[in-house]
Amino acid sequence: MNYTVKQVADKTGISVRTLHYYDEIGLLRPSSVTDAGYRLYDEDCLERLQQIMFFRELGFPLKDIIGFINRPEFNKHETLKKQRELLLLRRERLDGLIALVDKALKGENDMSFKEFDMTEIENIKKKYADEVQERWGGTQAFEESQKKTADYKKSDWERISKGTDRIFSDFAAHMKANRPPSDPEVQKTVADWQSNISKNFYNCTNEILAGLGAMYVNDRRFTDNIDKYADGLASYISQAIEAYI
Repeated sequence: MNYTVKQVADKTGISVRTLHYYDEIGLLRPSSVTDAGYRLYDEDCLERLQQIMFFRELGFPLKDIIGFINRPEFNKHETLKKQRELLLLRRERLDGLIALVDKALKGENDMSFKEFDMTEIENIKKKYADEVQERWGGTQAFEESQKKTADYKKSDWERISKGTDRIFSDFAAHMKANRPPSDPEVQKTVADWQSNISKNFYNCTNEILAGLGAMYVNDRRFTDNIDKYADGLASYISQAIEAYI
């Protein structure tokens, strides 16, 4: 099902203006645009928007959110676990503040201020950002990605999206032609994918590429997204990367 930008705004409480801005900065692009110029959003867009809203609720700035969810190795399940941990901490903090207000309403002079402390929450947020930074290729790769994507406009993200579609479509064509993963044409497409990541995000070393290949079959979200191009494609690409490395 597709939703207009107004329907998304009504459903989520996010203003139309904000949705337009998210599109402009490459944070949330519509799934399609009609000939009349109307933005349309599918279920995948809404799922991505929910992730963005979780991050915003937890106080992450937009530039960090873009860096988190636009990376090729973004892992939804792990991200949700971190977000849940932070939300539980926020609930605990709010419960403490409510209890403090209740005491004040009863006339109890409890001059406590520890309930206002955000240190633990901020430390967890920093830890999450550090883990994202360190997991795939270390600090240098992360900083490179941040620098490259910081000034990306809508046109840049559209170019990247089209390039990704082309490469995955090439993989799908190879698979349908029954070319083995080690076939030279398939291996050339693996090299194209590695080059695409390096050009647009960070230096995709063979080690990082191998990690991505494993994740394509071990992370259900990645498997489902890639298999939209062709059933079993995620496994095929993973095998092709293994042969390439």
